[in-house]
Amino acid sequence: MISITNLRKVYDDNGYEALKSINLEINDGELVCLLGPSGCGKTTILNLLAGLLDPTSGDIKFDNTSVINKHPKDRNIGLVFQNYALYPHMTVLENVMFPLTVGRKKMQKKEAEKIAKKFMAITNIVELANKKPGQMSGGQQQRVAITRALVQQPKVLLLDEPLSNLDARLRLKIREEIRRLIKEIGITTIFVTHDQEEALSISDKIVIMDGGIVQQHDIPSNLYLEPKNLFVAKFMGNPIINIFNMKKQETALVGDNFSIDIKLLDQSRFKADFNKTNYVIGIRPEYFVLGKTALFKTKVNTVELIGKDNIVNFEANGSYCKAITDISDGIKEGDIIGFNIKYDKIYIFEEDGARVY
Repeated sequence: MISITNLRKVYDDNGYEALKSINLEINDGELVCLLGPSGCGKTTILNLLAGLLDPTSGDIKFDNTSVINKHPKDRNIGLVFQNYALYPHMTVLENVMFPLTVGRKKMQKKEAEKIAKKFMAITNIVELANKKPGQMSGGQQQRVAITRALVQQPKVLLLDEPLSNLDARLRLKIREEIRRLIKEIGITTIFVTHDQEEALSISDKIVIMDGGIVQQHDIPSNLYLEPKNLFVAKFMGNPIINIFNMKKQETALVGDNFSIDIKLLDQSRFKADFNKTNYVIGIRPEYFVLGKTALFKTKVNTVELIGKDNIVNFEANGSYCKAITDISDGIKEGDIIGFNIKYDKIYIFEEDGARVY
């Protein structure tokens, strides 16, 4: 298990606080993604785990043993960089063997070659054994980099945006392979990415970060269905969630074009007191429902086709909005359409982002 306690990182040169009291626990064998916008602190955590940075305060433990004062080479980790960092003058086999032939635990070349070929078979790169990095595609180089990290049989595998240099189709293929491979070997893995689709598809759990703070640490489905705050609700989902500023007036949340009847809300979903005046309402595009008897009507600005669905763009309550409808509904630009909402699927937040409903 990896245990991170009250971890802070402040850079001495400019006083920038990259991490603010991070607390996390990651179980053995889990694949956990650190997800968030640029500058949120996810790569800083990875570098602290690797020993490439020293924390300002706090502790990191691997199996109840602190690694804060341990050199990177003594932490039993594998690290895969964004740019692969392969040795260009070495063949694939030599690159994969290299970690086994240096350091205090170095072994005989024949034994190192035997182990290297075993892991190359697992990652399906045996046929590349005699090629050099410059002769391979980005996806092939990525598999070599991962194999080189795995050949050391580390306790923890750290991946720093390993797919960001690949095209979309190849990223899909490689992330499926990474998931399969890591689960087959059973290695604890921390994967840094800013791509929510990537994180959702590959992870056992996701840590969403912003401003050096963990916003939510949860299974992927909960981040979408049960966001803890407004930041998580806005960050997860494509198309993004629709946001409305509304006022509570007696038994309704009131907006310019439509209001929400508070009596129709599911009382079991309330998570905090509901006694303020101003609230932020979140409605995901799929929770607008077409209806002849509608909560409100609006004019369609534009329509985007995405496979079997349309994304309908319109305006309501002073906001630009999106709704997902079936392509067979035949909605087109300029149409006047009516929407209802799913009351048990909307979200209500206080102005500071704390979730109420």
